[in-house]
Amino acid sequence: MGIVTLVSGGFDSTLMSLMAQEEGVELFPLFVDYGQLGVEKEWDACKRLHEKHGLPSVTRTDLSGFGNTIPSGITNPRLRINEDAFLPGRNLLFVLIGAAYAFKVHANSIALGLIDPSQHLFPDQTREFAEACEAMIETAIGARIQVLTPLIEFSKRDILAMAEARGLTGTYSCHAGGDRACGVCIACVEIANAKKRR
Repeated sequence: MGIVTLVSGGFDSTLMSLMAQEEGVELFPLFVDYGQLGVEKEWDACKRLHEKHGLPSVTRTDLSGFGNTIPSGITNPRLRINEDAFLPGRNLLFVLIGAAYAFKVHANSIALGLIDPSQHLFPDQTREFAEACEAMIETAIGARIQVLTPLIEFSKRDILAMAEARGLTGTYSCHAGGDRACGVCIACVEIANAKKRR
């Protein structure tokens, strides 16, 4: 069984890949440049972490026009980093490119780093979204490709603990794209809040 892991260089997607590796699953990591402000920092972290942990090399795909055409706070520095953070269709874009890639490399599933739905902010971060995507994929490309969400039962606090247990450091998650975490974007606040609860 092969899995296309949609990776970003952050805690969630890197942990997801490490867990799949522990299960002996063949991985096809895919990094999506959708025009995000932190794309180069994410990409650098992604490559470095995969090399450090003995994960397969990552394939990068350029869909940066998406974020330019449909700007949000995570793709356009002139918009508000939090209030305008929602990028409609982002996870659907990930699933579509992941499924098409899976079809080409003969993998039978793709994995998204979605976490506990009770902590979700946007409609494309739920089990229902993932399940609906499977039917869409089968209709669109004529193949049954599972959409896995291996972290969906875990909170961010759980994920940080699991990552720490595996020696996972040096991730990058800040939506602002700076050299240091901004501390105010949704991703930074989520991590900070999880650390406080530990």
